[in-house]
Amino acid sequence: MSDLTIKPVRYDIEGQSFESQLVYDAGNVQPRPAVLLAPNWMGVSQGALELAKKLAKEDGLIYLVVDFYGQGVRPTNADEALAAMMPVRSNRAILRKRMQAAYVALVQQAGNVPIDTKQIAAIGFCFGGCAALELARDGAELAATVTFHANLDTPNPADAANIKAPVLVLHGAADPLVPREQLVSFEEEMTAAKVDWQLLSYGNAVHSFTDPEANNPGKQQYDPVVAKRAFKAMHNLFEEVMVR
Repeated sequence: MSDLTIKPVRYDIEGQSFESQLVYDAGNVQPRPAVLLAPNWMGVSQGALELAKKLAKEDGLIYLVVDFYGQGVRPTNADEALAAMMPVRSNRAILRKRMQAAYVALVQQAGNVPIDTKQIAAIGFCFGGCAALELARDGAELAATVTFHANLDTPNPADAANIKAPVLVLHGAADPLVPREQLVSFEEEMTAAKVDWQLLSYGNAVHSFTDPEANNPGKQQYDPVVAKRAFKAMHNLFEEVMVR
């Protein structure tokens, strides 16, 4: 694999500018699946870009790191992230619109980047997992949806009927930020809609178990062993549902 390319992808939503980041191996000219990567509440950060590069090197796919907040809105600490996230998280219509716009922007890159537009998945981390699920619930043409240590709640559980592809939830069993009630509600929501779903619960793992920068014991804590298992589960699903 040659050095990875990082390409800004700019688009507007109702007059507001957004800038997501495309991460891919430009030396590989074969059409291949692409993945919308919805990052954690820090948005398009260096950490999110490093994660996209790591995954692109592992599976050779094309990743778009989604901009939730708008061009130039790049939180640098938890307070800024919370201020940017809450208006979007609390309005799922806006969240879905921004995820759908990122999806369209990714598809439109197919003229310049070898994207197989029939095979697009969505993954998300923490708040990004919520965003990926809302995109699936909104009926996007996805090959798969995968979440990592994500909130699973939704104000519109009946919209699970719109989900068109398998859903894989990767959860820390000791995550104090995702109430157990959410797991039960999610399972009931997916089962009622006859979604092809899986929920893997990793013992002793807490929130943010894939984030190397997470170091708040008992709450948000990186776990390299669990992270490796979770990413393997994601790759296994991709190998099952996406032809390469």
